[in-house]
Amino acid sequence: MVGGLTLDNLLVKRNVVENVGFIKINNPPVNAMSVNKGVPQSILDSLQTYENDSTIQFIVILGEEKLNFSGGADISEFGKPTDSGKANLRDLIGYLDKINKPCFAIITGPTMGGGLELALGCHFRLADQSAKLALPEVKLGILPGAGGTQRLPRLIGVEKSLPFMVEGSVINSKVAKNLGIVDELIESKNDLDIKKIILEKFNDKKFIRVSEKEINVANLENNFFSNFKNNILKKKRGFPAPFAIVDCVEKATKTSFSEGMKFERQEFQKLVDSVESAAQRYLFFSERAATKIHPPIEKNMDDIKTISILGAGTMGTGIAISFIRSGFNVFLFDKNKTNLEKSEKNISNILDGMLMKNKISEIKLNELKGNISFIDNIEQISVSDLVIEAVFEEFEVKKEILSEVNKIVRKNTIIASNTSTLDINNLSEFVDLPQRFLGLHFFSPAHVMKLLEIVKGSKTSLPVLNNCIKLAKKIGKVPVTVGVCDGFVGNRMIHRYLKEANHLLEEGALPKDVDDAIEEFGFAMGPFKMSDLAGLDIGWAIRKRRKKNNLDTHKYSNIPDRICEGGDFGQKTGKGYYDYSDGPRNPKPNETTNKIIVFESNLLNITRRNISNKEIVSRLMLSLITEGLDLLDENIASRPSDIDVIYSYGYGFPRYRGGPMFYANTIGVEKIVSEIEEFSKLPNCDHWKIGNRLLKINNGEINFI
Repeated sequence: MVGGLTLDNLLVKRNVVENVGFIKINNPPVNAMSVNKGVPQSILDSLQTYENDSTIQFIVILGEEKLNFSGGADISEFGKPTDSGKANLRDLIGYLDKINKPCFAIITGPTMGGGLELALGCHFRLADQSAKLALPEVKLGILPGAGGTQRLPRLIGVEKSLPFMVEGSVINSKVAKNLGIVDELIESKNDLDIKKIILEKFNDKKFIRVSEKEINVANLENNFFSNFKNNILKKKRGFPAPFAIVDCVEKATKTSFSEGMKFERQEFQKLVDSVESAAQRYLFFSERAATKIHPPIEKNMDDIKTISILGAGTMGTGIAISFIRSGFNVFLFDKNKTNLEKSEKNISNILDGMLMKNKISEIKLNELKGNISFIDNIEQISVSDLVIEAVFEEFEVKKEILSEVNKIVRKNTIIASNTSTLDINNLSEFVDLPQRFLGLHFFSPAHVMKLLEIVKGSKTSLPVLNNCIKLAKKIGKVPVTVGVCDGFVGNRMIHRYLKEANHLLEEGALPKDVDDAIEEFGFAMGPFKMSDLAGLDIGWAIRKRRKKNNLDTHKYSNIPDRICEGGDFGQKTGKGYYDYSDGPRNPKPNETTNKIIVFESNLLNITRRNISNKEIVSRLMLSLITEGLDLLDENIASRPSDIDVIYSYGYGFPRYRGGPMFYANTIGVEKIVSEIEEFSKLPNCDHWKIGNRLLKINNGEINFI
């Protein structure tokens, strides 16, 4: 019934207050515009009811009680058939374009994508301080497909709307008001308060449909759109969606609204059907699958509030920043006072930078700085809920510090190692309660990189694991649970990848050839520039340890060892695979390294040959794919999608290609098997073999993803 608080259709609730009709969207948790559920249809039906009611003068659309306005379209419906008998979001907004009664959107909470497009279809938009607005479709490889590219430029202009859509930026209500997206800021979405605001400020205000507004192009410079594309080319290379958005906005400036809508729909469908968008949507769902508490348990532990970090080097400092800016109390320990002073200075500079960029207030700055204590007395960590050791990557060093920690902390304290490669089960032997021990492998720089490998030891308890997953999410990380092996998932795969890159050098390529091919594929940095940046001495230490412990099962290349033996460790020494005498941004060939490469080829009796970019990319991607398959076979990785999340967030695998496992699926098993067979016939390539899991995929027993 229209005049009451309830309606038979639970997807919307209606209420009438005098001459104002309220439509309250009720599809928790985020009020997604699900077509198959009938959400747009329910709103449209309500609009029709109110339009035909002569007592209703104003129509208000908002989220029910504590729900946000709308989180947008139901992403799970993208690329899938929807109920053709039900209205979709475009139908709903199209109806708003014809209605002759003023319609108001009350924007609260996260209002994203299709939710914001619905608001743009209304005649007026009011927002409270909880509102977060965005058109983030570009991050899923698509564009706003319900008129966003046509309405937003009409509302706020081309120059403001393009960056907003191309970046998928999230803005608050105040910024939205300044941009012109929001008409009025409000403090309450109570029906009576909303009615009062409408009658006071909009009663006599003539409404103009956003679709009927003219776009001001007078101030646009010649070639504005082509110049805009050129400016984003480097950053957005490989992603078709940002450029399609520019094309749609340009179309809006040159044609009618209806023609622009047709073009937007055409471009939207192209993107939805593209591999690039499929890859980004896959990663979206993969990330959420990786961060779920698994497996579910009846009882969880107390929340973690105080964290101690042992080691004030680059990694320890980055970890500390991650926790203090999320409101945790942190003790940062180091025996070396110089290290502590350096860390304190670095942390202070980073927090001051946040203030300068208006990310925090001065009050918040002082609060965050007060959250950390720099200590050189390890006894002070006794109050910790969680202790993370981030000392030098050497087993004996970690053994010593863990043994010391074990004597100091309470029995319910979680103890974690930030090791990137070492065996968590072996390290757990130095704590009394191994069920409360696990690996928390942060990626450097720890306060920037979102990935966190959570390494579950054989005795790690489920409450401890789940608590750390929750903790990771609190500090803005993407946690992926992995099993125990040397290097876990990410570094074990990169180890194989780097070996193959060096085999390519042995056979005829030079570092620049390999890096150029991989960067053209979509990585920000090729394997040799990456190695030089990380420090070749780090990889050298790992290889020595692996040799000592008989962990090397794949064909070995001596090239990186020879470079290190000459004292070249990459950017830190000015030379590595490259020569950095012109600065780190201008690497040039290192002739000494190139001589080492040719010498090793001769030593192996290899006749050097030209190696195509295609072969370079194929061999390096297949090295990741085959190692990933082995990790799945060994249950080190739980799901193929976990591997893809790790490589997307931790190692720069291009998101528009989805990750090694998704990419393997796009190539197809027949091609992969064929290429491995061909590679195995090449000189120096007897290490290429078809593994057990690949055989199963080839036989149709399982899939890549």
